[in-house]
Amino acid sequence: METPDKSQIGKWGEETARTYLENNGYEILETNWHCSHKEVDIIAKIKETIVFVEVKTRTTTFINPAEAVNLQKQKLLIAAANSYMRSKGLDANVRFDIISIVKLNNSTNLEHIPDAFYPRISRRR
Repeated sequence: METPDKSQIGKWGEETARTYLENNGYEILETNWHCSHKEVDIIAKIKETIVFVEVKTRTTTFINPAEAVNLQKQKLLIAAANSYMRSKGLDANVRFDIISIVKLNNSTNLEHIPDAFYPRISRRR
């Protein structure tokens, strides 16, 4: 049996996350939304909040997938969220979530981390 490559695993994880969100009352607005070199895996809406979701999928427990969303990745997601909100003319509450999926053999563990991080305000003058 062939081992799935990283892109296949990532695609499967994003589909799994999308299904999870839909089953939990989220409306999916966009998937794999691009702006320049920035990408958001899933943009969803729940109640009056626009949720920008980063999906991380792994096939090992060596590292928690959520730990891969470092400060640089957070900055890119925040910039993409700003671009999305401006491009759609939206003025709504915004939240950044991470969905971490670990698939080992026939077992899947999905962890949804709402409000995983907050935009940082620059203090430079």
